Amino acid sequence: MSDNRHPNFSGLLLGLLCALALPTLSVAATAAPWPVKVVVVSMFEDGALTGDDPGEFQFWVERMPLAKEWDFPLGMYPLRSNADGVLGLCTGGGIPNAAASIMALGLDPRFDLSHAYWLIAGIAGGDPEDVSLGSAVWARHVVDGDLLYEIDAREIPQDWPYGLIPLGAKSPAEVPEDISTGWTLDTIHFPLNDKLANWAYQLTRDHPVADSVGLREFRSLYPTMPSAQRPPSVMLGDTLSASTYWHGARLNQWANDWVRLYGGKDAQFMTTNMEDSGTLTALHRLARIGRVDVNRVMVLRTVSNFSMPPADKPASWSVTAPYPEEGLPALEAAWQVGSRVVRQLVEDWQTSRDQIPGS
Repeated sequence: MSDNRHPNFSGLLLGLLCALALPTLSVAATAAPWPVKVVVVSMFEDGALTGDDPGEFQFWVERMPLAKEWDFPLGMYPLRSNADGVLGLCTGGGIPNAAASIMALGLDPRFDLSHAYWLIAGIAGGDPEDVSLGSAVWARHVVDGDLLYEIDAREIPQDWPYGLIPLGAKSPAEVPEDISTGWTLDTIHFPLNDKLANWAYQLTRDHPVADSVGLREFRSLYPTMPSAQRPPSVMLGDTLSASTYWHGARLNQWANDWVRLYGGKDAQFMTTNMEDSGTLTALHRLARIGRVDVNRVMVLRTVSNFSMPPADKPASWSVTAPYPEEGLPALEAAWQVGSRVVRQLVEDWQTSRDQIPGS
C-alpha cells in the first residue's frame, strides 16, 4: 500500500509534539523537586478523603494532617502532603492498582524521593493461630500468593494438602530448595530491611492498641485458638499478598507454608493483603534508576478480620462475615501505630535523612 502523506510527515508530527510539550517541560525544569521525607501508602478509601466513613487514607489526611492537595491524574486519588515533608498516597485496591500508582508517583518529576521512607499502612486479614483482631503487625517479608500453579479443589490428589504449588513444580514444595526445580519469577519474595522493621517494632511495641466490645465478642468465637483470644497488640510477622481474597483452614495452612517456603525459615505468615507485592514490584523497579531506596520501605498491616473460620463454622460463613465494628479498630491501629513512626522519622530528620534507623 502506498503512503500519500507528506514525505516528512513523521518529522512534522514529532516537531509539533515537542512544541506542545515545551511549556510543560520548561516549567518542570525550573521548579526544583519537592524533597519528600516520608511517603504514607494507603490502599483504599470509602467515598471522599475527608468527612465521611473512613477508609485507610482518611485518618492520615484529617489527623496528620495532610492539608495540601496535589493533582495526580495517573492515580486513583489526589496526593496529599504537609509542610513537614510527609506525602500521602491512596493507590486503589488490588495489586494492579498498587503497582500502577506507585510507579506513577515514583516517576513524577515534582518529587525528590531519593531519601524518602515508605510506610505501607493498611488493614489485612490475620491468622487467628498467631494474631488477634485489631493487632498491628510489622512485616519483614512480603510474599506474593498469585504467581503459582492451581488446580480445582475437586481434583486435588489425595496426598496433597492443597491444590497450590510453585511454578514449574510437580507437587507441593516442602523446603525452599524445592522451588528451584522448575521456573520462577523475581517478584514473589520481597525481603524488607529487617533492622528498620525491628526499629519500628521496638518504637511501637508498647503502644496501647485499643480493644473494644466488638473485638471481644468476635474473638470469643475462637475459643480453641489462644492467640485469637488475646487483646490487640503490636507484633512482628510477615504478610502474604494476593489479588484473590482467599479464605479457610486449608488455604491458611498453604499461606503459612508458602511464606516460609519463599521467605525462609525465619518467615512467619501473620497477615494477608491484596496489594503489597504490586507496591514492592514498582518500588524495586524504581530503585533500579535511583528514584527510591528500597531499604527505607516498611509494611504495617493491622488485623480487621480473620483468614479462617472458628472450628465450629464453615469457611463460607466466615469469608462473608461482617468485619467487627466495620474494621474501624484496624483502621485506628494503622493510623496510631504508623503515625508514631512517621513523626519520629520527621523529628529526627537531621539524622534519619542519611542514616536509616536501626542500622
